[in-house]
Amino acid sequence: MEALRVISTTTLQAQRNFNNGDSPQMIDLNPWDLQYLMLEYAQKGLLYHKPTSSSETVIQRLKDSLSSALDFYPPLAGRLAIIGNDDDGDTSSVFITCNNAGVSFVHAIAENTTVADIVEPTYVPLILYSFFPSGNFKNFEGTRVPLLAIQVTELVDGIFIASSTNHCLADVKPGWDFWNTWAKISRNGLNHLGLDSKPATFERWFPHGINIERPIRIPFKEMMENHNKASINLVQPPVLCRRVFPFKREKIAQLKAKANSEVEDSVIRNKISSLQAVLGHVWRSVIKNQDFDPEEEVTYRFLITAKSRVFHPPIPEDYFGITVQFTTVVMKVRDLMGDGGLGKFALEMNKAISSCTEEKIKRDFEAWIRNPIMRTQPAPYGKFMSTSSSPRTNFYDIDFGWGRPAAVRLGPANTRSWKLAADGGAEEGSFELEMCASNKILEAMGRDPEFMQMVSPPVAATNRAMQ
Repeated sequence: MEALRVISTTTLQAQRNFNNGDSPQMIDLNPWDLQYLMLEYAQKGLLYHKPTSSSETVIQRLKDSLSSALDFYPPLAGRLAIIGNDDDGDTSSVFITCNNAGVSFVHAIAENTTVADIVEPTYVPLILYSFFPSGNFKNFEGTRVPLLAIQVTELVDGIFIASSTNHCLADVKPGWDFWNTWAKISRNGLNHLGLDSKPATFERWFPHGINIERPIRIPFKEMMENHNKASINLVQPPVLCRRVFPFKREKIAQLKAKANSEVEDSVIRNKISSLQAVLGHVWRSVIKNQDFDPEEEVTYRFLITAKSRVFHPPIPEDYFGITVQFTTVVMKVRDLMGDGGLGKFALEMNKAISSCTEEKIKRDFEAWIRNPIMRTQPAPYGKFMSTSSSPRTNFYDIDFGWGRPAAVRLGPANTRSWKLAADGGAEEGSFELEMCASNKILEAMGRDPEFMQMVSPPVAATNRAMQ
């Protein structure tokens, strides 16, 4: 394997802008969006076996279909606008400007890298990071750089398509919807999208029954000063390692049954989900393979969607924005690692999800407006971990016209804290968990027989696209 060679970098715009009359030109952001301003862009990459068409045909097809897809998603081709409020001088408001400034499209070649070089190593190879759009931009920099960047990298026997998206725009489900629309147009053409194909809902959700002054005001200048001071004094931790742990449907079912059997609460018993059980299995191995005092508390942070929990007003099914809420499970090591620990963790996770009611969501929404708090990268240490992505949005279903992906991977952004991306797997009913942690922990987990007996062997690179 050798370094990347960039062939071209271009700016692509939406082709027609036919929906600008129906969509707001300026979209004011809500607290769910604004909290991400200081974090890096969100990244996702899909690896495919090489199409039979020529390179020139494939690249042009991806460009044309991307431009057509942007007609349905004008915010992605826009920019952020951070506008000071003249009447107070201390605050600013943040908008998405749907000005069709365009997205970045990079075409590159990794001439000596194969599909097997990416999917077969135990750890995610570092060269993969060069397959993502460069820049390491923070979301607030969307005022001057594209809100979406795409890089298409040709391999010896494959092609890697990667995106870098401003996280203030959307979370994983709307992001998947965009990928799917782009792939459908590439695969079938614009005329085959269907009569029901229309732009998503971009106007931000705000709750009824709360007096909210719009646009929301934040002390952005003060926040930037604090951010810059923290950056100067920050000692950057090392970039962590990545490993993908596949879980087949049969193993997932075993973990789910075990977790439910360990739940003592008769009301919740048999209500533990597959994902809760698998995440508990991973988290127990992470903690088991570190030297913690039994009385120490460890924290697991995960995301749940507000879409099915708020009704006044309801969030549209086609909402293109952030809807996920952060919640945590805090447990003592002895409870997590003791008898029935898997069930105890899953039970606490289930209770945390149940506590996320419409009333709580609205209270948190209003509280953030009174006291805006920006999310930052958690410290890279082993008693805190967070989960992103969702198996419900399976990127293995994204087909541009040359089959299903051979692999789905995260990019290098936000890789300095321990986290777990939980995605749907290549096989029906399976999960893939891409874990970012220290090499020491990943090595220890790989030698943990209790953990690894539930982890499935990776699907061979030659077979993945055929699943």
